[in-house]
Amino acid sequence: MAQERRSGCPINLTLEQLGDRWSLIVIRDVMFGNRRSYGDLLANNEEGIASNILADRLKRLVASGLMTRSPDPSHRQKSIYSLTEAGIQLVPLLAQMCAWGLAHTHPSPLLSVRATLLVAGGPDMWEALMQELRYLHLGAPRPERSVFEEVRAAYAAAAKVS
Repeated sequence: MAQERRSGCPINLTLEQLGDRWSLIVIRDVMFGNRRSYGDLLANNEEGIASNILADRLKRLVASGLMTRSPDPSHRQKSIYSLTEAGIQLVPLLAQMCAWGLAHTHPSPLLSVRATLLVAGGPDMWEALMQELRYLHLGAPRPERSVFEEVRAAYAAAAKVS
């Protein structure tokens, strides 16, 4: 899906790859929710993404090199989506977006659990998450720390309070 660049500015080039809200939402769901199939992404998206939009964004993200698509060994007609190293390196950017959203919007307390942890955990937590994503998506060795487990436990505790 080659497209003509508006300019060579790094901010422009980043926006050309990530600039629509659905692309970042799909990356968020793969990155933080470990949703790896089209069906899982469609069924569990809080924002209600339309099936045609999801299919288009997955194609774009694969074409841009932020994700890969491979056959699902458990089902011939399904695919598994994985983040590439370039996709994994978006963790600090998304963490900064979490920080900005917490400071300048009025997010749902329950849906803010992950953002609050990422902001409080800072770069050390971001790096731990990237190591865990490399394990899940790229076959790297399993890290000792599981940010996914930390987030799951915090979310479960917050859900009990809500």
